[in-house]
Amino acid sequence: MSHGKIREEKNCLNCGHIVEERFCPHCGQENIQPRQPFYYLFTHFIEDFTHYDGQFWKTIKYLLFQPGKLTKEYLSGKRQFYVAPVKLYIFISFITFFVPTLFSQSEDTDDEAIEKHSIQKDNKDLAAKIIDSVKSGIIVESNTKNDSIINKGISKLKNLEDVIDKKEILSSQKDQFAILGATSMKEYDSLSIKGGRTYTSVRPFAKKIFHLQDRGLKRKEIIARFVDTFIHSFPKALFIYLPVFAFFLWIFHNKKKWWYFDHGIFTLHYFSFLLSSTLIFILANHLIAVVPSYTIIKVIFGLCYTALFFYTCAYFFIAHHRVYENSKRASILKGSLLFIINCIGLLFMLMILTYISFVTMH
Repeated sequence: MSHGKIREEKNCLNCGHIVEERFCPHCGQENIQPRQPFYYLFTHFIEDFTHYDGQFWKTIKYLLFQPGKLTKEYLSGKRQFYVAPVKLYIFISFITFFVPTLFSQSEDTDDEAIEKHSIQKDNKDLAAKIIDSVKSGIIVESNTKNDSIINKGISKLKNLEDVIDKKEILSSQKDQFAILGATSMKEYDSLSIKGGRTYTSVRPFAKKIFHLQDRGLKRKEIIARFVDTFIHSFPKALFIYLPVFAFFLWIFHNKKKWWYFDHGIFTLHYFSFLLSSTLIFILANHLIAVVPSYTIIKVIFGLCYTALFFYTCAYFFIAHHRVYENSKRASILKGSLLFIINCIGLLFMLMILTYISFVTMH
C-alpha cells in the first residue's frame, strides 16, 4: 500500500465522488496529495513493481505447471491476483521477440568479423600467389617479346584481387544451392522458359537464394538465416491465428454453456504457454552453443528437448480436459480433432509467413 499523505478534502480528484476512507469507491484512485516528496517516486515504484512481480510469478507458475488452472480461475471471477490474459500474452510475446535479437546481434557480429578477416587474408594470399606466378611467366617470355605484352598482361590482372575479395568465386560447388538444376539466376531464367508454372511459383524463393549466394553467403549461413526467420515468424503466426483457434473451440463445444469469450481466454493462455515454451527452446539452443561439447551434456540437453516437446504436446489435452470438464473419452476425442485441425492450420499459417519473411529478408 502507498504511504503518500492523505488529502483532508474528501472529494476524489479523478472523478469527484466522495471518498470516505483512503480509496475512492467509484474509480479506485487513492485520495492522496498530488505533490509528494521526491523519495515517493522510488517507494511508489518499488511498491508497484513488487505487487506486479508477485502477481506475475504466480501467473507464470500456474501457466507453466498447472495446465488449465489459470483459465478456470479467470472464468470463475478470480482475477485480482493474476495478470490479465491479454497483458500476459503481449508481455510474453514481446520477450519472445526481444530475447533472440540480443543473442543474434552479438553472435553474428563476432562470427562475421572473424569470417571476414579470415576470408580477406586467404583471398589476398591466393590473389598474390596467382599474380606472382602469372607475372613470372610473362617476364620469362618477355625476353623474346615486346614489353607492351607485359603491360597488357599485368593490366588484365589488376582487378583479380578485388574479384576474389568480393567472394565472386565460391570455394566449392557444395557451398551452393542448386534450385531445380540451376545455380544462378541466369540459369534459372533460361530453364524457366521450358519449366512453366513450376519455375514461376518458385522464382521469388530462388531469387532470394541466388542473391544471398552472390553476396558470398554459403549454404550453411543461408540455412541458419532461414531457421532464425522461421523462429521469429512463430509469434506472428500465433497472434494472427488466435481468433481462428478460438473459433474452432467454439464449434466443438456447447454454445449455451461456453461463450466465444471463454474460448478466447483459453486460447490466450494456451498461446502464452506456447510462446513460453518457444522461448525456452531458444534459450536452450543458445546455451548449448556456449557450453562444452561433451557427450553427456548433449545427451542431457537432448532429453530435456524431448521432454519439453512431449509436455508441450500433452499440455493442450490436459488444459482442455480441466477447463471444459468433459469425460476423458470425449475430451480425448475432441482434443485430438482440435489438435490435428489446428496443427494443420497453424502450419499453413507458418508456411505463408515464413515464405514472406524469407523472400523479404536482407
